[in-house]
Amino acid sequence: MLRTHIGDLRADRPFTPINQQWISQDQISPFVFKAVIAAEDQLFYQHSGLDFKAISGALRDYRAGRGLRGASTISQQVAKNLFLSPSRSLIRKAFEAWFTLWIELLWSKERILEVYVNIAEWGDHLYGIEAASQYYFNIPAGQLNISQSALLAAVLPNPHIYRVNNPNDHVRKRQRWILKQMRNLGYY
Repeated sequence: MLRTHIGDLRADRPFTPINQQWISQDQISPFVFKAVIAAEDQLFYQHSGLDFKAISGALRDYRAGRGLRGASTISQQVAKNLFLSPSRSLIRKAFEAWFTLWIELLWSKERILEVYVNIAEWGDHLYGIEAASQYYFNIPAGQLNISQSALLAAVLPNPHIYRVNNPNDHVRKRQRWILKQMRNLGYY
């Protein structure tokens, strides 16, 4: 959130307040947690913060010239969003792994998910699932249905490009894929 304000200052944009509202896990629709797991980290409950198979695959793809792709778990994203910059370097990734291991050691998986959805960016100056739910659907996060939850999760890779309020074909396709993954994981 601080990075957003610094970016505004550097770009000489007028001050825009951050819209963020922290809420507890019991105030959030269970579909939200299921959708972000289906979209971002289907092995969330099986790993200890780092998905070595995904990391190995990403490195293999990069070495083969297929570009750099993400292999971060939800826990890694929490570590990055809480403590680090979004820059891409091996040193930053090493710090991310260090913080991730501590987060996994000290917090439950439920706490990690609660923090993740409360600090995730869902749009321009829009952070946290409650702010996103109120902004896009005019309802509290506890009332989000499965389709709305999947649509919100569909924009998480980059909410500056992908839009909840004006979803393009890619976002709708990703929403359908997330819903299918939720069904395959037995979430509904």
